[in-house]
Amino acid sequence: MDISFIHDVENLLAGDLPGEEAQNKMSPVDSAQYRTPRDDHKTACVMILLFPKNKEWHLCLIERTDSNPDDKHAGQISFPGGQLSDIDDSLEDCALRETQEEIGVMPETIGILGGLSPIYVFVSNFVVHPFVGFTTEYPNYIKQESEVTNIIEVPLKHFVKAKNKGSDDMNVRGIELPKVPYYDVYGHKLWGATAMIMSEFEHLLSELNLG
Repeated sequence: MDISFIHDVENLLAGDLPGEEAQNKMSPVDSAQYRTPRDDHKTACVMILLFPKNKEWHLCLIERTDSNPDDKHAGQISFPGGQLSDIDDSLEDCALRETQEEIGVMPETIGILGGLSPIYVFVSNFVVHPFVGFTTEYPNYIKQESEVTNIIEVPLKHFVKAKNKGSDDMNVRGIELPKVPYYDVYGHKLWGATAMIMSEFEHLLSELNLG
């Protein structure tokens, strides 16, 4: 695998991020709702985990279980992650811990390349901090059955192809949302805050040669 690609991603993350402009390209509703956290908001972190497979870089998504009535994102496609805990020394530690808990990838095997722009998820009242990490070996997954139905591996170049994007009307918890933008991930719709995070990362990826 070409490790220089990882250095290129790290350098891009250290520079000026595209931020809201890139995020808003995949916003399902008025983007202003993603910009003003409530005073009582909670904090969460997610991991965009890059890893080698079939001689190209992939990332890992999870399909959340739909059996938890308290999970406002039940059944959706997302990145591994979760709420900041008192045991976390930093936001990065939270992303690493949650990645281990949900998909079993050990923190010591992941190198953190940097972070993307935080985003406020008004539906669940979380400010989410996305991190990009990588492992040089194919992950040894241990799925958390109570929270994760499926682990989905996607080549990075999948997200920069126009044919893998679309929009559709969606019914979400009884509310009809028109023309919601999404990434088509093998028949799954990746949308909402996760798609907005991915949109910013896609903007950075478009500056690199993915083949």
